[in-house]
Amino acid sequence: MVWVPLSPTSSDRRAPLRAPSTTTMSLEWLMDWSWSLDGLRDFIATGIQSFRDCDATALVAVACLLVLFVWYCYHVGREQPRAYATVNALMQSAEANGVQNGFVYCHSPECVRCSHHDGLNQKLYHNLQEYAKRYSWSGMGRIHKGIREQGRYLNSRPSIQKPEVFFLPNLPTTPYFSRDAQKHDVELLERNFQTILCEFETLYKAFSNCSLPQGWKMNSTPSGEWFTFYLVNQGMCVPRNCRRCPRTYRLLGSLRTCIGNNVFGNACISVLSPGTVIAEHYGPTNIRIRCHLGLKTPSNCELVVGGEPQCWAEGRCLLFDDSFLHTAFHEGAPEEGPRVVFMVDLWHPNVAAAERQALDFIFAPGR
Repeated sequence: MVWVPLSPTSSDRRAPLRAPSTTTMSLEWLMDWSWSLDGLRDFIATGIQSFRDCDATALVAVACLLVLFVWYCYHVGREQPRAYATVNALMQSAEANGVQNGFVYCHSPECVRCSHHDGLNQKLYHNLQEYAKRYSWSGMGRIHKGIREQGRYLNSRPSIQKPEVFFLPNLPTTPYFSRDAQKHDVELLERNFQTILCEFETLYKAFSNCSLPQGWKMNSTPSGEWFTFYLVNQGMCVPRNCRRCPRTYRLLGSLRTCIGNNVFGNACISVLSPGTVIAEHYGPTNIRIRCHLGLKTPSNCELVVGGEPQCWAEGRCLLFDDSFLHTAFHEGAPEEGPRVVFMVDLWHPNVAAAERQALDFIFAPGR
């Protein structure tokens, strides 16, 4: 508290100003301090009396609300952010998670896509339970059944269709799908055929200078050469590659059924040199359909899915279920050049929206 000297009265205006004594200052300060304590004591007493006068039911209600608020703060604090983000955020996240030569390498020994171990079903069920706690069990019956009986489904599947990681029951089974299965996305890709082709041709010019340019990946094949240039690999954006194909990458964001938030989602340019054969293999799951947009399709090139051969066509999409045994080959002459397709994974049309959201959570990259 600061002491302020009082103004002189009319009777002593002519008297010279004198500094107040130390004794006077101390007495006034103690009196003010005593009044402050009295006021504080009165305030506390009033508060205690008000608290005593409150109804017990109201106090219980206030206490419950306080507990709920504390629980909510704790729950929100431990909640992990969802994967839906801007393009720049996705690129920064991918850079932080390790991208080498334009290809994402998973470093997690617990990744459900990259590691096959006895505890996989338990891990998937744990992820499903975590999703249900945060959101809902509604619409999760088929996923629950699939995880519970995964071993039986995978072991009893006919050799023609045998997904390596996850099988969702009660989905229509067919090697190829009609264009109407994902009509919007098919038409959008085909309308942008020239855009994707131009960006590929710019990329492919680098092959004249070195055997494997930055961003490309060489895949193992029995014969020939198979190269891929990933924009999205196992649910993760490849930033350096996306910057080199900006229009194609933006196009992915306009697709309604593109799988972009879980480990089963990919988007890449796939190149087969003449004389190349891809060994027969199964895809990891039946929850997706793989779309190939033909960019360059020489003669004597075929895709065989479930024993049924099909040919690509430039500017047209070919949809198939890669959980079936499948292979591809290019037996054309060297002067015809490579077979090139733009590949993107789309949701199976019979996977419901609630199931898609849950599968994105269960199979999130790195989970």
